[in-house]
Amino acid sequence: MAWLVRSDGCRLYHEIHGDPGLGPLLMLEGMGGDIPGWRRNIPHLAAELFVVAYDFRGNGRSDAPDEPMAMATFVDDTVALLDELRIERAHVYGQSFGGMVAQELALGHPERVRTLVLACTHAGGAHVVASRAKVPKGEPWRELYAPRFAKEHPEHVAEDLRVGSENPRRPHAGRRQWEAVQGFDAYDRLPTITAPTLVLHGTDDLMVDPENARILASRIPGAELVLLEGAGHVYHSEQADRADAVVLDFVRRHRA
Repeated sequence: MAWLVRSDGCRLYHEIHGDPGLGPLLMLEGMGGDIPGWRRNIPHLAAELFVVAYDFRGNGRSDAPDEPMAMATFVDDTVALLDELRIERAHVYGQSFGGMVAQELALGHPERVRTLVLACTHAGGAHVVASRAKVPKGEPWRELYAPRFAKEHPEHVAEDLRVGSENPRRPHAGRRQWEAVQGFDAYDRLPTITAPTLVLHGTDDLMVDPENARILASRIPGAELVLLEGAGHVYHSEQADRADAVVLDFVRRHRA
């Protein structure tokens, strides 16, 4: 565990797992998430890859300055971390909000991205397909899970909620990240992405409609689309082994 101190004084918490001699996989978490949210995935992925996971400013153990942030802020932080770790090119795996940062990274710094995995995310702007799902008032966590999964695996959900409750929360951080999302729109630029791309999404995602995955895959040249049947927004928790297998298979085919 370590911290990178940015030029504005913001400390970014990060962890590395696996053998540095293996190909680097950079994991970019969702809005308000933290590294423990990847706990079901990191051990499996780190068996074959050099995994780098970090908490965005405002998330987890990283600092949360209450000041305006744009997607460029998070991209700049990500590039600074790659520089700090002397990683020239990485397999970039972005989930939800992290998938938006990953898109901007691939568009603005294509030389740093070996492959791109965009999971349960969207292209931003007017082309976002909004979810019509409704969850009971007072139970926002239900939006994260496929309804059937939540019903059949209450112990799994309870553990996730317990671990998530240990994540430091700063009310302004979510607002600042939400502001960054409002200014995000990669739709028109997606055809210029050159990195081999995998678009991954759960068919029962109540937070980000799966149609957004189809849009991404149709706009990015050569993109592969994998829909995890019955999985929700936190597909990587619900179907960890299956999701990891899909990601590893994709990376293996694009190691060069």
